[in-house]
Amino acid sequence: MSTIQTQRDALPTDRRQPCEVWTRVMGYHRPVSQFNLGKRSEHRERTPFTERAAAR
Repeated sequence: MSTIQTQRDALPTDRRQPCEVWTRVMGYHRPVSQFNLGKRSEHRERTPFTERAAAR
């Protein structure tokens, strides 16, 4: 078992906090939690950039 897995299991659920995801939109950074429903759906459908795929 990894150290990260052990630490996650040791922390009670009531002490955890959500991770805020930010993304770059129209040249500036913004938290995904502030997106409207349409923009959130669009964000979920995005394909993350990978160098290996770009090199083809």
